[in-house]
Amino acid sequence: MNIKLLTCAFALFTTMNAMAQTHVMDIKTTKAGVAVQPTMYGLFFEDINYAADGGLYGELVKNRSFEFPQPFMGWQTFGSVELKSDGPFERCPHYVRLSHPGHSDRRSGLANEGYFGIGVRKGEDYRFTVWARALKGEAGFKVQLIDPKSMGERQEFANVNVNVTSGEWKQYEVVLRSDRTMEKAQLRIFFTGKNPVDLEHISLFPVNTFKNRKNGLRRDIAQALADAHPGVFRFPGGCIVEGVDLETRYQWKNSIGPVENRPLNENRWEYTFEHRFFPDYFQSYGLGFYEYFLLSEDIGAEPLPVLNVGMACQFQNHNTEKAHVPYDELQPYIQDCLDLIEFANGDVNSEWGRKRAEMGHPEPFNLKMIGVGNEQWDTLYYKRLEPFVKAIRAKYPKIRIIGTSGPDSEGRMFEEGWKDMKRQKADLVDEHFYRNEQWFLSHGLRYDSYDRKGPKVFAGEYACHGKGKKWNHYETSILEAALMTGFERNADVVWMTAYAPLLAHVEGWQWRPDLIWFDNTRMFKSVSYYVQQMYAMNKGTNVLPLTMAGKPVAGQEGQDGLFASAVWDKDTKTVIVKVANTSKTAQSIQLNLQGIKGAPTAGTITLAHHEMDAENTLDQPERIVPKQGSIQCEAGKKNALLNDELPAMSFRLYKIVKE
Repeated sequence: MNIKLLTCAFALFTTMNAMAQTHVMDIKTTKAGVAVQPTMYGLFFEDINYAADGGLYGELVKNRSFEFPQPFMGWQTFGSVELKSDGPFERCPHYVRLSHPGHSDRRSGLANEGYFGIGVRKGEDYRFTVWARALKGEAGFKVQLIDPKSMGERQEFANVNVNVTSGEWKQYEVVLRSDRTMEKAQLRIFFTGKNPVDLEHISLFPVNTFKNRKNGLRRDIAQALADAHPGVFRFPGGCIVEGVDLETRYQWKNSIGPVENRPLNENRWEYTFEHRFFPDYFQSYGLGFYEYFLLSEDIGAEPLPVLNVGMACQFQNHNTEKAHVPYDELQPYIQDCLDLIEFANGDVNSEWGRKRAEMGHPEPFNLKMIGVGNEQWDTLYYKRLEPFVKAIRAKYPKIRIIGTSGPDSEGRMFEEGWKDMKRQKADLVDEHFYRNEQWFLSHGLRYDSYDRKGPKVFAGEYACHGKGKKWNHYETSILEAALMTGFERNADVVWMTAYAPLLAHVEGWQWRPDLIWFDNTRMFKSVSYYVQQMYAMNKGTNVLPLTMAGKPVAGQEGQDGLFASAVWDKDTKTVIVKVANTSKTAQSIQLNLQGIKGAPTAGTITLAHHEMDAENTLDQPERIVPKQGSIQCEAGKKNALLNDELPAMSFRLYKIVKE
């Protein structure tokens, strides 16, 4: 035989043999190991990307109480409209007075543009409310939904009249029904009659909110959160907990009580990025801590509030001492933590428990943990945290305290953060890592070497940020699925995790990728969302040993880009195996299901796609979604065997009920 032909034949044989190699994974189904915490897979909420006002929060009117620094931002006024500042609500004193414009053919009034428009749906009802008073007898106005760019005969497509009958401030309510679906409608108010009328807290909500609550949440987005089956819900951030300065930090006590009297707060994300600048981005506090606790309860997640530790954002203040609260002036911040725990759990006869009851929830929210500080580092943080830990331990010893290791995923400051959290005996340490593809591929064993006796891990913010591709494309979602096998395998160390950020308006984002995207009438779940959901709905109760040639399957040398983990669900008697193939070629695998005999049928859930840069969109919300299937196991000599070929760059779950 020609030597060249022999060489080619040998190369072809070697290639085919490599392609045909079967990766055998041994799963000991009778050795249920450490428990998987119910909080393992959760959600992290921050008011970034218009996630609250203009997003999850159902309010459709922007600057409803005229409290923005530019009081008419978001409003167009016409005719006789005066701004007043002696209104009925102490912390929101502004209101407007509409008067006759002086001629019967003129009009007085105002129109609100909403958040990138006001989204309405055909056949849906919208609740308009306003606090109003008539100065001289009765007064009135007309409320309309309009199409400001209408090419038809009429701009308005919903009308209702409101008669104001009292000289005292009272709330009035009417309902408008939309005859169309429209993303960029506006709300318009026309003054009618002759007597002046004062208007404050002008509000428009869908009647059909999540759980049909007034001051409620946008139904489709909130339902997507519920459908993620989160075990923990962290709020309200993020960097907004710190604020650009202490004055603009998130203050939970301002976010409870009557919504009309919750003061405006600057959102630190409005001007953080010059290339994504939104000068009208503020926090109305309409979505406040009471609503966050309610949402946690509604979606079955443990609430995790994060409070300020007496520090402004270190990134924006150059890590200087003078930007933060002096060590001997921390008591009000410590008291905020203690009062919050009482607000969540206190008896109705306690000061803050009574406030919770007055808002409509006499039963405690059963808070179990609290975060103190967000993504802070160095002695500036460590020294301030100490009195918080001491005070919380003394009064509420059962409350778990979550500290932070700072913004780095490794390195000197990360190690120092962990060292100090151990010294202070924090219950969990909040780790953050936004990293590229190679980092995710190389950190499959990240938690295998962690101290089993130290604080537990809360991977509180993470996402794979593609190198040069910082958007929700398919490839990064598969790499996230791969890394999560390491979370699951190390469930004795990793107790909670959360992808971040959670929400983004397609016209108002500052940061991406994000888990869920939306406009004013539609939304879609990213591929990363489906990865999170696959884990959360199949987390099981106990870890099962899974190895390949005696080693964890974590993308190690010789494992051809495979990552895997396994759990046992004692409630459903099901073995659940998760396998991610991060290589660019299909991989043959065999699951050696030790302790299972016969040839059971395995249910499968598969996430697979051929385009690495593809993503779901508003127009194609289900372009890439998990697919259900099944596969027949084979009866081996001792154990059931499951043979399969995993597509390139895919993620698959196998569910085998153990008879």
